[in-house]
Amino acid sequence: MPDIKAVQRALQEQKLNGWLFYDILHRDPIAYRVLGLTHAMAKRRWFYMIPAIGVPRKLVHRIESTALDSLPGDKMLYAAAEELEKNLKRLIGGVRKVAMQYSPNNSIPYVSLVDAGTVELIRAQGCKVVSSADLVQQFEAVWTPEQLESHRVAGHAIDRITQAAFEEAARRVLDGEKFTEYDLQQWILGQFRASDVTSDSAPIVAVGPHAGDPHYEPLERGSARVQKGDLLLLDVWGKTLGSNSVYYDITWVGYLGKKVPPKYSKVFTIVRDARDAAVSFVQENLKAGRKVEGWQVDRAAREVIRKAGFGKYFVHRTGHNIGQEVHGTGANMDGLETHDVRRVIPHTCFSVEPGIYLPEFGVRLEVDVYVGEGTAEVTGAVQTEMLRLLA
Repeated sequence: MPDIKAVQRALQEQKLNGWLFYDILHRDPIAYRVLGLTHAMAKRRWFYMIPAIGVPRKLVHRIESTALDSLPGDKMLYAAAEELEKNLKRLIGGVRKVAMQYSPNNSIPYVSLVDAGTVELIRAQGCKVVSSADLVQQFEAVWTPEQLESHRVAGHAIDRITQAAFEEAARRVLDGEKFTEYDLQQWILGQFRASDVTSDSAPIVAVGPHAGDPHYEPLERGSARVQKGDLLLLDVWGKTLGSNSVYYDITWVGYLGKKVPPKYSKVFTIVRDARDAAVSFVQENLKAGRKVEGWQVDRAAREVIRKAGFGKYFVHRTGHNIGQEVHGTGANMDGLETHDVRRVIPHTCFSVEPGIYLPEFGVRLEVDVYVGEGTAEVTGAVQTEMLRLLA
């Protein structure tokens, strides 16, 4: 159940009249997490209004009349479209401005989950709809102490598995085994199962040109052989099996040889410096009591790469929020794909993962940064030089 009083305080601080939740067919996972709904049927539309002052109100279909019974508030029912419209007016209650999971111009697509028609329906009641993005971050992206601990537990396991995967690749190369990116990916997943770690999708294992594809997915058929002389990139993310656990997400690179070629070490150094510049920017500004917005962190990393002459090869945002989903709903470190002006707030976590992607190879380095009260810490191991896997 949501903390209604805390939501109302936030609404009053942001000068909003209410937070209006809406769903059909479980299209808005944010609503379910924020409201603590686990078994609500949603074959028909439901609405839940938390007003800045007063008692919450809910509107549900007559054949799903118990869908929101776990939530406090007065209940209204509808069946026919005319009844929906009549009771929707009562639900809105003449308020002037409500937040919904909506983002003007889809500028924050991870929060923009309410369809345009429903937004039009609410506006037709004389009510202005604004984005709930800041509210979502406050009530969905903030971690509990237990979630931070789950992140650390997952991190210890994933750091160990990632290093073991590099060692396994080196062993197989030295033994003359023929194996592919997909084979190594499946080996990592086996280690996940043995360590009680789970993930929404399989890790990225990429060599050569495939490392220059930020979201490369090795398939059973068509993935490349891993061989001596390859640059090997591992992007590994996962979380523990406990309820409400949160993700840990890292990327490391290694070279299957004794001495790293200059073309690899040069790009590695630039990416490493960009990563470190972004982390330092956050730490220094939070320590000084200054607010930090997502786009600013992106700029700190991107400028390092741009000044080194590789700006056009850094083709994605610097980082994403991390939560119960690996790509969470808090502020992203993004001044490229979007201009994320949301503040980095305490007790949230995000990745810092700049990359340079060339036709022949790519380098990405990723760490996770947890924000406390005026502090920011990298939560796991930090790669400072390219691994020499056959040294």
